[in-house]
Amino acid sequence: MKKKLTVENWKRREHFNFFNQFEEPFYSVCVRLDCTIAYQFSKSNGISFFLHYLHKCLAAANAIVPFKYRIEDDEVFIYDLINAGATVGRENGTFGFGYFYYHNSLEDFVTAASEEIKRVKGTTELARSPKNDLIRCSALPWIDFTSISYARSFSVKDSCPKISFRKVTELNGKKTMPVSVHVHHALVDGIHVGQFIDCFQELMNERYS
Repeated sequence: MKKKLTVENWKRREHFNFFNQFEEPFYSVCVRLDCTIAYQFSKSNGISFFLHYLHKCLAAANAIVPFKYRIEDDEVFIYDLINAGATVGRENGTFGFGYFYYHNSLEDFVTAASEEIKRVKGTTELARSPKNDLIRCSALPWIDFTSISYARSFSVKDSCPKISFRKVTELNGKKTMPVSVHVHHALVDGIHVGQFIDCFQELMNERYS
């Protein structure tokens, strides 16, 4: 479900109109998250670390309203729930795209996501969901990056955030992971990216009883 935002009454009206004219309105930041607690929890409980942090990422995105804005036919809509469109690696070295529904429960999310991963691995197609109620995510666990750029077709209108996760490294017992956040400036400002990152880190630090 989604609802239309009245741009004329929006406090960011001028910002939206300004950045929405850009040929390239996306910008990105790269940060390093502390994933020590989340990684240990995943390994101790036999849960995919990828699915664990993807769940936390979606929880943070759903908590920060600007990450739920989308531009459709030059109008802004707010989605009730944001899911994930994520890359899934295959045994032959290629990858496919999966659609991962967000569930509040980590257990429910992992169960559904595991089935989606199984489905994608059993195909050879490279079909990406055309839905806008998602964040496009990718994982490159082989690279400890400091910046990233994205392939993009400028003829295709897009306002979905893109988030990439990279290689986990350890120093003095602390595990960290670079995360790139790529957003449309007509919808999301730096303060909102900061709020998302803070929320994401807080969720990654959660301890379960």
